[in-house]
Amino acid sequence: MPYVDGFVLAVPKDKLEAYKTLATTACALWMQHGALDYVECIGDDVPYGELTSFPRAVMAGEDEVVVFSWIVYRDRETRDAVNKKVMADPRLKMEGMPFDGKRMIYGGFTTLLRASDVAN
Repeated sequence: MPYVDGFVLAVPKDKLEAYKTLATTACALWMQHGALDYVECIGDDVPYGELTSFPRAVMAGEDEVVVFSWIVYRDRETRDAVNKKVMADPRLKMEGMPFDGKRMIYGGFTTLLRASDVAN
């Protein structure tokens, strides 16, 4: 079953183009080094909840949008190898990030269920 890295972060609205540029570069690198898929999504229907919500989780301000993204790998071992290559790639510049990395939520997940694996 595939392995997935997931991310939720807040990006200032005035830095969305810079984030898109970074994400485009990151996508190319992860795919080149062996990821199966790379997806970046901008929050469209993510209300600020009373107790929990995507915006609350990353402490998003009025001037920020929530970004939800994920990267898919063949398995955990492939993910570890791909991430090692990406982090060593000089094309990935980590200085001057267009978001506050301290508020980013991320983690690795094993697949529990996929529609393609469910019998109809």
